[in-house]
Formats: sequence, C-alpha cells, structure tokens
Amino acid sequence: MADKVLVYSRFPKTMMARFAERFELLDTGGKPTREVFSADQLGGIRALLTAGGSPLGAEAMDLFPKLGAIVCYGTGFDGVDLKAAAARNIAVGHSPGANAASVADIAMTLMLATTRRILVADQYVRSGDWAASKQSPMMRPQAGMPGRRIGVYGMGEIGRKIAARCAAFESEVGYFSRTRYDLPYQYFPTLEALADWCSVLMIAVRAGADTQHVVNADILGHLGKDGYVVNISRGSVIDQNALVAALTDKTIAGAGLDVFEKEPHAPDALTSLPNVVFAPHIGGHTLESHVAMQNCVLANLTAYFEGKPLPYQVKSA
Repeated sequence: MADKVLVYSRFPKTMMARFAERFELLDTGGKPTREVFSADQLGGIRALLTAGGSPLGAEAMDLFPKLGAIVCYGTGFDGVDLKAAAARNIAVGHSPGANAASVADIAMTLMLATTRRILVADQYVRSGDWAASKQSPMMRPQAGMPGRRIGVYGMGEIGRKIAARCAAFESEVGYFSRTRYDLPYQYFPTLEALADWCSVLMIAVRAGADTQHVVNADILGHLGKDGYVVNISRGSVIDQNALVAALTDKTIAGAGLDVFEKEPHAPDALTSLPNVVFAPHIGGHTLESHVAMQNCVLANLTAYFEGKPLPYQVKSA
C-alpha cells in the first residue's frame, strides 16, 4: 500500500504527477482541509505537501495527530509556523536553491525591462508613434548597465546568482545581508546604506517576520528619484502602500515585481502605474526548476517514510 501524502495547497495536477506515481495523494485542491476530508481520513496523515507561502499554523497542524513531516514545494517556507512544527516534532523540508537560476533570470529580466522601459518601447512601436516619428519623453535615453550600481538585499543562492549576472553586465555590485561573506562585492552594514549607494535595489531576502515591510517609505526615499526596486522574494518584504506612493510621486523611478502582498494580484492603483513591470510570480516557473524542486520533494518524502532524516530539512525548524 502506497504511503499517503496530503496535498495542502492548490497545485496544477501536472505538477503532482511524479508524486502520484510514488504516493497516494489526498488532494484538497486548496480548499479548507475539513471541507474535503473527514477526521478519520486526516487522522492517519503522516506527511503533508504545501506551497511554502501558504499559511500553515499550529491550528492546522492539530488536524493531523500523526503528522511528522511538512514538505514545501519550492525554496520558501515562510507560511509554515516553524515553532509550532518544532514543538510537535514535525520536520519541515523544502527545495533549497532548486529554482535559484530561474529566479535570478527573472530578476534580470524585470530590471532590464524596467530600466530600459521595454514595455513603453513596445507600445511605441505597436501604436505607430515610431513610424509617425512622434516624439515621446518616455523614449529619452536611459542609463545602461555598465557602471550602474546594483544593490542586492539578501545573499543566499538567489542573491549570489543575481550578483554574478549583474557583474557580467559590467555593473558594480553591493549587498546587505545578515551575514558578511567572502565575496567580490562591496558589503554594506545596513539596508539604508545599500539603498543610498545603489540605483537598483534587488530584493532577494528570505521572507519572515523580521523582513515584513522592511522596504518601507524610508528605504524607498534612500533609493531616490533615479532608483528602481525589483522584488523576486515575497510581496510581504515591501510596504505596498508606500511603494504605490513612491512610484506615484516620483520618489523612485520605477519597479519590477514578480511577487505581491496578495496573490493573485488584481488590477488596482499599483497596476495602473506606467513605471512598473509585472510578472505573475513566475520566477521559478521553468521546466528545469520544477524538475529540481520535485526531486527535492521526492527525496524528502521518501526519506521520511523510510525513517530517515529529511535531506533538505529547514535548518531553523
């Protein structure tokens, strides 16, 4: 009999296919667990698969008296109450670094699209304004990448890949992180100092209570009128109301966003702004990344059911 795994978050069935070959999946479809399965069905669940950003607290864990492993699909685990899990001796696993290259790529894409105003340029061609030689102040020359100062906030796997890509574009790279590393980039002791120095602030920090709205009106003010912010971390890191205000009153020049405080993000004051480029949280959404993340999930679940430690366990759990 196959081991049972509860699918706690909503995932496309194609992403679950490999897991279904090895385990018996009880899929909630993203609905409240009690609406889909009975207490008897939940009572025997020992492992749970979730999206890292989905809220999963002590009350939810109490539904599964035999739960021993929470496995996150992806790098993030910010939705999981790690203290509650530890108190219940529940191991928490994730997929560290599995999508780092893909996320770094989307960070570069958003930065280039924003600073070089690609969407504006695209519309300039489509509208016929270029053919008609119609002048547009939005098409004036912009600063390029050589010599541009790029500040990376968070120097984990993703942050390092972003930094390496920026360096290849002949940009200066600086960073702020809780830990200072032996890296060929300038280290700044505070986020404020990094924002003062850079013209593009790349947010690659892990989300959590300590980074909630850490990029606020003050930090955006330090970035300045010629500065840009790119977020591929979690929407919670930026104070979104402060960002809208900064973009509206030209406190900063623009933004590139793959993540939002509330997802999926509906059209609103933020999406109406012309100096922002958006993506629907697709940073890690490549074929290679999904295979790598699924490999980590399979390794974690297999190890757990074999009575072994999770190979990709969250260290702070």
